[in-house]
Amino acid sequence: MSEPRVRRAEIAIEQSHVDRVYTRLAELRAQAEAMRAKGYELGHGAQREAVFEQASMLFERDLMVFHANQTLQTLDAEYEGLVFGRLDQTTGELIYIGRLGIRDAEFDNLVTDWRAPAAAAFYQGTAETPMDVVRRRVIRCSGQTVLDVDDDVLIPDAVPENMRIVGEGALMAALGRSRGEKMRDIVATIQREQDEVIRAPWRGVTEITGGPGTGKTAVALHRAAYLLYRHRRQLGGAGVLVIGPSGVFTNYISRVLPSMGETNVELRALGEVLDRVVATRQDPAPLAAIKGSLRMRKVLLRALREAPPDVPDEMRIVYRGEVLKLQGKELEKVRRKVHTQGGPPNRSRVRAAETLLEALADKAEENARADGRSVDRQELITELGERIDFHRFLVVWWPVLYPGEILRWLGEAPRLSRAAKGVLNSGEVELLAASFGEESHERTVADIALLDELRVLLGPPPKRRRRLQAVELDAAPPARGTEQHGPHRPEHYDEYSHIVVDESQDLSPMQWRMVGRRGKYASWTVVGDPVQSSWPDPGEAAQARDQAFGLRTPRRRYTLRTNYRNSAEIFDLAARVVAGHAEEGDLPKAVRTTGIQPDVRMVDPAGLEDGVLTATKELMDAVEGTVGVICAMDRVPEVADWLRNFGDERLKVVGSLDSKGLEYDAVVLVEPTELITESTTGRRVLYVALTRATQQLTVLATNRDWL
Repeated sequence: MSEPRVRRAEIAIEQSHVDRVYTRLAELRAQAEAMRAKGYELGHGAQREAVFEQASMLFERDLMVFHANQTLQTLDAEYEGLVFGRLDQTTGELIYIGRLGIRDAEFDNLVTDWRAPAAAAFYQGTAETPMDVVRRRVIRCSGQTVLDVDDDVLIPDAVPENMRIVGEGALMAALGRSRGEKMRDIVATIQREQDEVIRAPWRGVTEITGGPGTGKTAVALHRAAYLLYRHRRQLGGAGVLVIGPSGVFTNYISRVLPSMGETNVELRALGEVLDRVVATRQDPAPLAAIKGSLRMRKVLLRALREAPPDVPDEMRIVYRGEVLKLQGKELEKVRRKVHTQGGPPNRSRVRAAETLLEALADKAEENARADGRSVDRQELITELGERIDFHRFLVVWWPVLYPGEILRWLGEAPRLSRAAKGVLNSGEVELLAASFGEESHERTVADIALLDELRVLLGPPPKRRRRLQAVELDAAPPARGTEQHGPHRPEHYDEYSHIVVDESQDLSPMQWRMVGRRGKYASWTVVGDPVQSSWPDPGEAAQARDQAFGLRTPRRRYTLRTNYRNSAEIFDLAARVVAGHAEEGDLPKAVRTTGIQPDVRMVDPAGLEDGVLTATKELMDAVEGTVGVICAMDRVPEVADWLRNFGDERLKVVGSLDSKGLEYDAVVLVEPTELITESTTGRRVLYVALTRATQQLTVLATNRDWL
């Protein structure tokens, strides 16, 4: 039988099984809907029963409706591509692997959940260690339709005469397929080195390092799903937090965990970690380096201890016919004394009142001694402490402080200079003051960590004075469509059971402090690649990272060394660009070739727009999947305007920093020298951009310096 006929016959066999699965899925869905309807009926009936019976029936109703809704949500999330694998074992048993475990009405297994121990051989089996698997088959579906199958033979000597083998091997076939706009899970092509990381113990800190295209992100997300499946009692209630580098990235990976039935997970970009604030704008690299440094904590601490603008610089109060006055320097001495006693300012007003009253008593005693009189100190303190005019002054002199206000005050160069004395140089002060003093007050991603630091240093405002969190933080509420859709939790929740940090090499020390606060009790999965780092001081970042981890043990580290994303032709160019900035062992090995070399075109600066339009159209015609146009961050609006007439959802324009973690079938890279000059880590950012393409790469440059 010819290969096409064999393939069609095998597809028909798998289609028959997939049909059985979806038929059973429809039955389970109907049962869940019936359960939900019955729950609502119980609720209506409860209204006519006695109070005790009514409460019992309502509780039963809530449980039934909740369970039914959870079941329906899971079944709906798993609908697309539910079955993706099959194992033929030496025992003759067949095991189908999928995103969800499903049994038929007689409780016979139709699909085994990919996270179950019985499915481990699908990922871990090799020709050297076949784990009793004769044939491993990958089944590719669209909805309920089987499109193709690919086989790997692990025990050639055990292949029965009637077993037909199809395809060139699951991995290489999967690598050649186009990427969609949103990242789908790679459960069908996880390799053994990746599977080992996914199934590592949950306690402590698991670090995953590896170059571009090694599957770090997919492995981390599948690890989160696996841990929730295997350790739901320990991890499920408190929840899992996944942190990515940008909103573009988190949108890209947004379907991975829901597609595996995991909804108890929050997905946030670094600019969204602080509740009710969404920042997407990136600072220029030199400014981001200042804001992210641990030195900023000292600057912020000094800033909040300064007298707020426009507070009274004199206190006058009449006590038994005598005017007691505290001048500016005396008031400042009182303020310093309160701050040196420790404690967040928003929790220190009582202490401020007591210290102010002590200063007034000192003043009264000083005046009395000059006149040969005496003063009952305790009586004075008690009487003044009950006076409305004293409390009116106190409220103005020791106001409730909000993080956004502190950053706005630092837009005044003299105030910032005082706070930064001996910590920042004059050039750094100038950059910061200009940023904080911008009229738009549009906060950047780096500002979010500063606001969070101030939130903790200031302490929460009194409940009776608490304003909307958005006002406290000097930020508008999230725009429609950007709200978090994870489980509802208290603001600034810090009890997550597990935290996943992707692109960790780019987190600044201040961002590590922010993330660490959310993981007080968590285990960690940390993903990164030092060669791709855009942070200029890795030593300082490592110190902050270790503080975030605390004393958690054990700490385990895995390195992924195979680049599945890029063709060897594309990665060779990227490796050439980053040569001298990485050791040979730090770069992964690309495992496939396409015969298509990157297209490097020299263009005149005046012809750059036409060059981008031409190259983009060529690649849109050449590939079926997505095309990314990557440029320097400050050039994104301009390039997006050039391409505004394309009107194709497959086309995306992204800045260099926002491209991290993303992948496209084809990439147009615009003016690589600009990517080098915009970053403090130079060629590392260009290396990232060059490794986003899976099939074709076109580079448009006005000079050859980047080579």
